[in-house]
Amino acid sequence: MAGTETTKAASAPQPHRTPPSLLYMVKQVELVVRSHLDELVKPSGITALQYTALTVLERHDGLSAAQLARDSFVTAQSIADLVRSLETRGLIRRERNPRNRRELLILLTTQGRELLDRHAGPVRELEERMVAELTAHQAEQLRTALSKAWHALS
Repeated sequence: MAGTETTKAASAPQPHRTPPSLLYMVKQVELVVRSHLDELVKPSGITALQYTALTVLERHDGLSAAQLARDSFVTAQSIADLVRSLETRGLIRRERNPRNRRELLILLTTQGRELLDRHAGPVRELEERMVAELTAHQAEQLRTALSKAWHALS
């Protein structure tokens, strides 16, 4: 009898496990990247969110606070504190928009560019580690797929 029970248990169908959703997997990647990025930039006294804002300005210098908030994935309410902190550290500066005197534009300072330069190598290594098990073609496909997913929801 004992042998029969063991055989039945071994041949019983296993419960079907649904793979995690893509949304869940994207969030997992985001959280682990942010954690590693926080550790990388911590010695410079900034957070991953502040680093992200600086990289946005590196690509598109002279943004309004609203534009910087959107491109940095933070709310309009939290961008004010982020900008104030970066400005106090001398990493960014604000100046009046010559086309709209009521608007302030946010620009990288030399110190901000130097901070980004110091972290460029370690951040590139983190990205390389993230895609280390992918071929170059697969990594490019991932970049394209993520871009398309972002555009579909924007």
